[in-house]
Amino acid sequence: MSDIIRRDPRAEWIARNRLHPLHAAMQPVQTSWMGPAGVIRKNPHAVGFIGPNGVKRIDRSGAQQGGAIKRSAVADVQLPLHQVANPAFYIAVVPDMVGGRLSSHDRDLLGLAHQLAGKDGAVLAVVFGEHKETAFASNGVDRLLQICGDEFEGYAPEQRIQGLRAVDNQFSPRHWLLPDSRTGGGELGRRLGASLGERPATRVWQVKGGQCIGRAGAGQQDLARAMPRLILAAAECAEPVDETRHEVLPVALSTAPLRSLSRIEDLGAVAVDPAAIPMAEAEFIFSGGNGVKDWDLFHRTAHALGATEGASRVAVDDGFMSRDRQVGASGTWVTARVYVAVGISGAIQHLQGIGACDKVVAINLDPTCDMIKRADLSVIGDSAAILQALIAAVEAYRNEARTGIAA
Repeated sequence: MSDIIRRDPRAEWIARNRLHPLHAAMQPVQTSWMGPAGVIRKNPHAVGFIGPNGVKRIDRSGAQQGGAIKRSAVADVQLPLHQVANPAFYIAVVPDMVGGRLSSHDRDLLGLAHQLAGKDGAVLAVVFGEHKETAFASNGVDRLLQICGDEFEGYAPEQRIQGLRAVDNQFSPRHWLLPDSRTGGGELGRRLGASLGERPATRVWQVKGGQCIGRAGAGQQDLARAMPRLILAAAECAEPVDETRHEVLPVALSTAPLRSLSRIEDLGAVAVDPAAIPMAEAEFIFSGGNGVKDWDLFHRTAHALGATEGASRVAVDDGFMSRDRQVGASGTWVTARVYVAVGISGAIQHLQGIGACDKVVAINLDPTCDMIKRADLSVIGDSAAILQALIAAVEAYRNEARTGIAA
């Protein structure tokens, strides 16, 4: 047989003719592209199979990509250990650590720090107070510096700057990285820049070739400049670390930070009605779907948990929730730290809308539904019985707390 590649005029004609029934099948499918934030995105519709009725189906189980391995088996795989015995320099990262854990924004920031550190540098994470994070190793932290003390608790930006100045004097990081966020990193980074006399690069979404590119002009333009020492990065500034695990060696300050005479008094958090929080800004969302039969019980549970209520499109179309509570690609894209899905099977549009959520909890009767596959924690059973048990557990916990305070 000849090795000469032959043209197929008929196939070329079909590819040009948009009205032909086979036109779509002749088009190359784009499987990945670079998003507006510089992060490579994947097209979930590019992977699938043709069903017996001729309809294309999407395989979310991962079987076609060799991913039909259960999560428990994947968790046992040991990633290669990245060690830096004698770092030539440090990349200092100050994550927000909202709720004592790394957020998705923090993980993106650590991914950027790992890129800047390369093979010779080490990523130094600076954490204030106690934390609950157990995945520093899988997120690219080589050295962990924990600064504790009552003076650093709550809203204490002036004292935290003193702590960061002590870190700068001892470790002399090549770069400082902070999240340009509303949860503390943006303000702390600008205060640090004023204290160090450094002009920070803000809203940075890409670092490449010794330059950083940040958003400007109300997010409509990009501003490129030489990479400074202090970088305030936006979300999705880099891919999180997922191919290596790190040592997370603890380090300490040789001298205690100076005490700052605070001119700010922290009066504590202000109680906010969860129903008044916009869906896109909510940290804890309690969402209901077609599987919820007792909506009064659903509302009582959300109130007991102090969560913002959400709903699937089916629940909104049936009139159980208002349109502004709809979660998904056809509703609101949410970035909650905890998303609880009650009676939601997990349509592709809904799964797209919760793609940026940190932790997903699913309550459903069907153990094979797509929401169960997406969830980090699944509870299989009747939603009414589970919600009643959840309300009882919350009330018991609060009663014990009140008893402990009274004693």
